[in-house]
Amino acid sequence: MKTPIVPTVNEVFFPDNELIVSKTDLKGRITYANKTFCSIARYEEAELLGQPHSIIRHPDMPRAVFKLLWDTLDDGREIFAYVKNMNKVGDYYWVFAHVTPSRDKHGNIIGYHSNRRTPRRDIVADVITPLYASILREEQAHRNGQEALVAGFNFVVDFLRSRSTTYDELIFSL
Repeated sequence: MKTPIVPTVNEVFFPDNELIVSKTDLKGRITYANKTFCSIARYEEAELLGQPHSIIRHPDMPRAVFKLLWDTLDDGREIFAYVKNMNKVGDYYWVFAHVTPSRDKHGNIIGYHSNRRTPRRDIVADVITPLYASILREEQAHRNGQEALVAGFNFVVDFLRSRSTTYDELIFSL
């Protein structure tokens, strides 16, 4: 049985001129991880391959954000998102992710490709962290996992509607 990773309060960084790159299959299992990904996540490539991409999911990340991400990808569209990840020893790191469907020569989605770069620190501190904390509080107010996900997603939808914007427009306005 695998020992759960306990989050620390230590933030780690990767150079602004580097990208974290990964590819997954249709189920979100890692099929490729570049050197920067392995380094910041503190995993050997062999430890990552075949694992769900959620292996680096930080518990501070609202499930509703991932629902939005997967709904967008399932619709065949790309998405940009701020994500807080957790490495093998529990340290965290923020990324600005660009995730796209990978297609075969017939246009069928066969997996996903993600490039992550360093995010702007002011956006993470002033906008994303408080927003995600609010979504997470909404999710945690529900005992049932499905109800929590629906409540968190509805929070995101209401937040965007109250600002007369879409998720994409919000992200690109920051």
